[in-house]
Amino acid sequence: MEYALSEHMTYKKLLRCALPCILMMVSISVYSVVDGFFVANFAGKAKFAAVNLIWPYIMILGSLGFMMGTGGSALVAKKFGEGKVEEGNRCFSNCVFFSILLGVASTLASVFLMPQISRFLGADEEMLPHCVIYGIIMVSGITAFNLQNLFQAFFTAAEKARLGFIVTLTAGVVNILLDAILIVGCDLHVIGAGIGTVAGQLVGAVIPIIYFARKNPSLLRLRFAPFHFRDIGKMAANGSSEFATNISAAVVSMLINSALMTYYGQDGVGAYGAISYVWMIFAACFIGYNVAVAPRISYALGALNHKELHNLYVKSMVVLLGFGLFQFIFAEAMTVPISFAFGGGDPGFMELTRHASAIYSITYLFLGFNMFGSAFFTALNNGLVSIFLSLTRLAFFEVLCVILLPKAIGGEGVWWSVPLAEGLGTILNLSVMFFFRHRYHYGKEKEADGLR
Repeated sequence: MEYALSEHMTYKKLLRCALPCILMMVSISVYSVVDGFFVANFAGKAKFAAVNLIWPYIMILGSLGFMMGTGGSALVAKKFGEGKVEEGNRCFSNCVFFSILLGVASTLASVFLMPQISRFLGADEEMLPHCVIYGIIMVSGITAFNLQNLFQAFFTAAEKARLGFIVTLTAGVVNILLDAILIVGCDLHVIGAGIGTVAGQLVGAVIPIIYFARKNPSLLRLRFAPFHFRDIGKMAANGSSEFATNISAAVVSMLINSALMTYYGQDGVGAYGAISYVWMIFAACFIGYNVAVAPRISYALGALNHKELHNLYVKSMVVLLGFGLFQFIFAEAMTVPISFAFGGGDPGFMELTRHASAIYSITYLFLGFNMFGSAFFTALNNGLVSIFLSLTRLAFFEVLCVILLPKAIGGEGVWWSVPLAEGLGTILNLSVMFFFRHRYHYGKEKEADGLR
C-alpha cells in the first residue's frame, strides 16, 4: 500500500491537502466564537468577562492533547516513512491511552480547586460564581477535549483530513445548537455555554476512537498495547513545544487580563475576549496548515527525501506570507463588525474593541511564521529547538512586552505588546530556520538533491 505522504507537493496539491485541516481547525474556533457571541449578547458583560477569564486555564489543560497529538503524529509518520508500520501503531495507541490518563488526572486536580483558581486569575466578586461554575463544567470534559485535540493531528497522519473535518464540523454543530437552546432558550447562560462545549468535545473524541478501533482504510489502528514509556517520553518531549506554547499563551492572556482590569476594568477584559475569538479563527488557519504539512515533513525526514524537505520548506514560506498579508488586510476591515458583534449595544465598549482590534491586527503579519517555526522543528523530531522558539517568543518576548509597555505608555501599551513581541519572534524564527538549513538539508535545492 503506497503511503500518500510520499507524494511530491506542488502549490495546488499542498493547498488542497491543507484545506480540510484548515477547515477542521477553523470550525473548532468558530464554535468557540459562537459561545462568546451568545454569552456576550444574552448573558451580559460580567458573564462574558468571566468566561474569557477562565478560558486560558482550560487551554492549558487542553494543550496536553496538542502536545501528545503533535509529538505523537510526528513520531508515527517518521516510523511509517521508515517502513515500521507496527511500531507506528503501537506509538499511536500508547499516545491515545496515555492522553486519557492525563485528562482524568487534570480533572481530578482541578474540579475542587476552581474557586481558588478563579480568584488567582483575577475574578472579582461579581465574576467569581460564573467563573467557578463554567470552569467546573469545562474541566469535567477535559479528557474529551484532550482527545479531540490529539485526533486532529492523527487524522492527517492517517490521510483522513476530510473525515477529521466532518467530525469536527459535527461537533461544532452540536455545540452551536446546544448554545442556542441552553443559553437563549433555557436562560442557562454560562452553564449552557459549558454544557454545549463539552458535548461537542465528546463528539469530537468518541467518533475517532470508534473509527480507529475498527478496521479502516488507513494505516492507523487503535489497539491495546503495553505502555512503552520510552516512546511516550519521546512523543511528549517532541510535542512539548506545543504544550509550552499553550501554557505561555495562557500566561500571557492572564497577564493581559490583569493589566486590562487595572486600566479598563471589565470592558478591557471583554474587548480582549472579542479580539481573542478573532485571533483563534486566524490562528486556526496557520495551525491547520501546520497540521497538514507536518506529517509530510516527518515522512520526508524518515525517508531521507531531502529534496522534498526543501520543497515543503520553501512553499510553506510563500504560503504563510500570503496568508499573513490577507489576514492583516481582512482584520483591519473587520474592526467595526467585530466591535458590533460583541459590543452588546454599549458604545464605549464597542469603541474600545474597535480601537484595540485595529492595533492587534498587525499581529497576523508575523503569526504564521512563528507558529510554523515551532511546528517545523517538531515535525523534524527536534523538540528542543521547537520549545526554545516557543518559549522565547511567548514566555520571554510577550511577557516582557506585556509587563514593560503599559508602564511606559499606559493602557495603550497592553494592546501594542503582542504585535511587538510577534515581530521579534519572527526575526528569531527565520534566523533559527536559516541556521539549521544544512543540518536537515532543506537549504538550496541543488544541495538537497545532491544529498538525496
